[in-house]
Amino acid sequence: MRKTLGIIGGVGPLATMFIGEMIVRRTSATKDQEHVHTIIDNDTSIPDRTAYILDQTNENPVPYLIKDAAKLANSGADLICIPCNTAHTFYEELQSASPVPVLHMIRETAIRAASTGAKRVGVLATDGTLASGVYQQALIEQDIEPVVPDMVIQKQVMSIIYDYVKAGKEVSVHQWNVIEQAMLQLDCDKIILGCTELSIVNKDLKLDNRYIDSLMVLAESAIIACGYELNTPVKI
Repeated sequence: MRKTLGIIGGVGPLATMFIGEMIVRRTSATKDQEHVHTIIDNDTSIPDRTAYILDQTNENPVPYLIKDAAKLANSGADLICIPCNTAHTFYEELQSASPVPVLHMIRETAIRAASTGAKRVGVLATDGTLASGVYQQALIEQDIEPVVPDMVIQKQVMSIIYDYVKAGKEVSVHQWNVIEQAMLQLDCDKIILGCTELSIVNKDLKLDNRYIDSLMVLAESAIIACGYELNTPVKI
C-alpha cells in the first residue's frame, strides 16, 4: 500500500524545496499519478536548532516540530521526514509525540555509509549536530569511525551553511576545496554532507562520489518507505 509523505520544512527553506525535487526525480514514474503524494509544510518559524542545542536559553524548536507533525498527520500524511540533520537531535522526543512514524535521516545515512564498506567517515555538519553526537553515535553503531573537522575547518563549514547557503549566496570551488582537502588529509574513506544546506553545495559544485549526501539519502528512503520504487540515479 502506498503512503502519503509529510515533510516538516523551513529548516532551511531551500533544502526543503530541493528535497521535493529530489523525490520527484528519483521516483520511478511515467506520469503524474505515479509520483509520491507529498505534503510540504515550509514552516520558517521553527527556531534555530543549533542555537538551542548550544544555549538552551534560546527558543526551543521541539514544540514547533511536534505541532507540524500533528498538522501533517491531520492533513493525511502517513509518514514524516525532516530535511534537517540538526533537528534529529530531538528525534526521540518528536517521534514519541508524532501520530505517525518519522524517518530517521541520520541513521539512514550511517547505514548508507556502511553499505559502501567505509570504515572511517568524515562528518560535515552544524556545530549543533556535532555537539549532540547524533552522527558519531549512528556511525559507531555501524562499526564506522567518525571523523570531525578541527575548529578552523568547522568554522568555515558553519560560514558556508549560514553566511552563504542560508543567505542565498553561492559557494565557490575554492572555498569548498579548503574543506575537502582538510578532510581528505584526515584519511576519510567517505565524507557525509550532514547538513541539508551542504546538499545545495553538492548540487551547485557537482561533488564526486566521495561524498554521501544526507538529503539524497532521506529522499530515497522516503520514496521506498512510501511504497514506491527508485529510478536510475541522476546527477541533480
